[in-house]
Amino acid sequence: MSSDVILLVEDNPDDEALTIRALNRNNITNEVIVARDGVEAMDYVFARGTHSERDINDLPRLVLLDLKLPKVDGLEVLKQIRADDRTKRLPVVVLTSSKEEQDLVDSYNLGVNSYIRKPVDFTLFTEAVRQVGLYWLVLNEPPPR
Repeated sequence: MSSDVILLVEDNPDDEALTIRALNRNNITNEVIVARDGVEAMDYVFARGTHSERDINDLPRLVLLDLKLPKVDGLEVLKQIRADDRTKRLPVVVLTSSKEEQDLVDSYNLGVNSYIRKPVDFTLFTEAVRQVGLYWLVLNEPPPR
């Protein structure tokens, strides 16, 4: 089974709205599911908690993951995704405002597919989201599920 859902893991309502607006502005019409903390993100990915009725085999097409999250941080979410055979190949793009070099290094050590620092300028942010969408949703050939 295949899903075209984008899982946006973002706790900042302004960044959430900007990301969704940028996706829409670039005609990326995939359904966007928003998780506002690390626990909610893992519940969605692993079909548990409030998402227990979801088919775990119907994974999102892409995860856009912020790092600085309440409850469980983004690096732990990434670690859990990569540790499970069902989700270890799930495309995960870190989309963060963190300028900490250690976050970049840790993300790649944990197997992130891409790391993008959120541009502050909306036009640049929109272009970054367009390129992410073009690559991960159109050009990239995902592994079989």
